[in-house]
Amino acid sequence: MIAGTRGSRLALVQTDHVINMLSGICDERIERRIIKTKGDRIKDSQLYSMDSKGLFTRELDIAVLEEEVDLAVHSLKDVPSDLDPELVIAAVPPRESPNEVLVSRFDWDKLPPGAKFGTSSLRREAFCNHHQKNFKMEPLRGNIDTRIRKVMEGEVHATIMAEAGLKRLGLEDYIKKRFTLKYLTPAAGQGALAVITRRDSELRKSIERITHYPSQQEVTAEKALLRELGAGCQYPLGVIARTSNGEINLYAVLLTKDGEILKKVNVKGSVNKAEDIGKKAAKEMEDYI
Repeated sequence: MIAGTRGSRLALVQTDHVINMLSGICDERIERRIIKTKGDRIKDSQLYSMDSKGLFTRELDIAVLEEEVDLAVHSLKDVPSDLDPELVIAAVPPRESPNEVLVSRFDWDKLPPGAKFGTSSLRREAFCNHHQKNFKMEPLRGNIDTRIRKVMEGEVHATIMAEAGLKRLGLEDYIKKRFTLKYLTPAAGQGALAVITRRDSELRKSIERITHYPSQQEVTAEKALLRELGAGCQYPLGVIARTSNGEINLYAVLLTKDGEILKKVNVKGSVNKAEDIGKKAAKEMEDYI
């Protein structure tokens, strides 16, 4: 069995995590194959200023379709809502933290107006503006280690990153502050992994066995909202679904780039109605997109 992956340290760690889970349920030897994506090659653009659909996933998905690899491991937030019909998300392992964190030498409340804030995320930029931070926004791309280094060397004063990536790489010491999910609402699917395979793959049933149902239902609701709205990273939209006691609670907030809140929604329901919950939330937001 061959697992396709990007070549970043985080992607390799995530893929090894999936391989270890699969190795525990099947006897087949699993190797990984590194495939470079368009997103890895473009280093100097804001993500929201380009067509970013499949930017970090397309080449891997093509490798799965062409049977060069049997499966691909993605950060789920990078997976387009309209996946190729011949592909399927066969598994969503247990989700890591979806929260956002501050990486900086400064406390969040001590960062002065005009401080250089590095980000390529319109959503994060909008939330900074919403909290009236008045930062000087600077493009910041690259893998996790690169972005941390640029902050620590003073190229920018601060950045916001997904806590999941730092935890998976053992870099929690760089976390200055952990934001609540409503103060700084994450991107759909943040903290979760997606294991992609061909819809007709003989390995699909084996791969499905590593799915964590609550995590799967959370991201199903979040991605359903995005798909129904036709919204990607070109919109400052945060969404998070959480499961508890057989219920799922989805919270979403849409902002302007300047930080004005256009619409907030909160939808609850049975955990097995995740898709419907996402669609219902989208219906409440559609007039604001």
